[in-house]
Amino acid sequence: MRKYFGTDGVRGKANEFPMTATFALRLGQAVAKHFSNSGKKIHRIVIGKDTRISGYMFESALVSGITSMGLDAVLVGVLPTPAIAFITRGLRADAGVVISASHNPYYDNGIKFFSGDGFKLPDEIELEIEKITEAMIENGEIPISTDRIGKAYRIDTAVGRYVEFAKNTFDKDIDLKGLKLVVDCGNGADYKVAPMAFEELGAKIFVIGDEPDGVNINAECGSVYPEQMCSLVKEKGADIGISFDGDGDRVIFADENGDIVDGDIIMGICAKHMNSEGLLKKNTMVCTVMSNFGFEKSMEKEGVKLIRTDVGDRYVMAEMMKNGYNLGGEQSGHIIFSDFNTTGDGLVSAMQLLKVIVRTGKPLSELKKFITLYPQVLKNVKVKRKLPLEKLVKTSKEIEAINKELEGTGRVLVRYSCTENKLRVMLEGENLSKITEYADNIGSLAVKEIEGLS
Repeated sequence: MRKYFGTDGVRGKANEFPMTATFALRLGQAVAKHFSNSGKKIHRIVIGKDTRISGYMFESALVSGITSMGLDAVLVGVLPTPAIAFITRGLRADAGVVISASHNPYYDNGIKFFSGDGFKLPDEIELEIEKITEAMIENGEIPISTDRIGKAYRIDTAVGRYVEFAKNTFDKDIDLKGLKLVVDCGNGADYKVAPMAFEELGAKIFVIGDEPDGVNINAECGSVYPEQMCSLVKEKGADIGISFDGDGDRVIFADENGDIVDGDIIMGICAKHMNSEGLLKKNTMVCTVMSNFGFEKSMEKEGVKLIRTDVGDRYVMAEMMKNGYNLGGEQSGHIIFSDFNTTGDGLVSAMQLLKVIVRTGKPLSELKKFITLYPQVLKNVKVKRKLPLEKLVKTSKEIEAINKELEGTGRVLVRYSCTENKLRVMLEGENLSKITEYADNIGSLAVKEIEGLS
């Protein structure tokens, strides 16, 4: 059982445990200690962050922890999460650190790690780092001698390196001239790199969410709040809207009519195009259990198979690596093009969709027509405690019966929230009123059973 690490690093409210400066220092020491055994002659860890005001505090604490253990800290400043993965690989560093709470409000923050090859750390390494951190806190371990302390330095070219990398994922024989884009940077980590990349490829851009002040990240803007982007697309007569989250690893879009286009549909459009070009490995893409059932059926008609994983881009990436697939992602907009990067990359995903638009000459509203999404109902039901679902006999039988009835035309997915005492009941099917009734029944039955067994 992991004590500090969640599904995507350590996360919480800034200045409340574990997201305190003192804990970050110890965490930095623990990470440095773990990676000091890598066998490299030069040991360094890359540190990047988003635009939260607390990022300065955690950056300084991590630098102190890392250098006190004899490793160098390489500061790249504000950059998207996928850029840190890219820079870490390019510098052949031992690890990369991202200070960000993704799409959360500014008062939250988080710390997550990449290995030297740019992949998120597996569970067993996170557990090892937790153990070292605990030991450091409890024992007050004395760092190394003065003559072995590491140094910290900044790399001012990191922004330019990442912009060039992202542009190079776009085919060199085409450009974005003639396209009008609305770009919402969410007042987050993409506020410099995304406008720069699109402009350098020739697009005319209308940018919002590019004035971060430390507290306005994700505030009524970005991928969680796309309404402003959608309105501006219609107002400016733009071809597409592109909206990033706070740390730039996810993106959602609006078509030329201002209608939202989520991660499922973007993956589907790109998978269909890649498949037609012979570029989709094994004619397969990876998604999570949350991807729409109608989406799966639509892709089957195009000859593309879907493999499903648990929720979380790390599980998507693990499945892609295990079986050699090169496209995967989540409905929320985490999309992984593993031919280019080792993690979800909002800017690279935007480049791949724009590539399809330019190559086909079709607007996004037309490109998405082949996908028919089924009505989806998601109920978040508060529960007293998270009993194993198999212990909820009546609820399990109800779920089994509904799944049997919906077979081939819909599905039921019931799971607990990773962070809250909530049961998530999701149903998809052709009849909205019927699946809504089923979702309510499952939620009520589960609550009664849990209360009865408490």
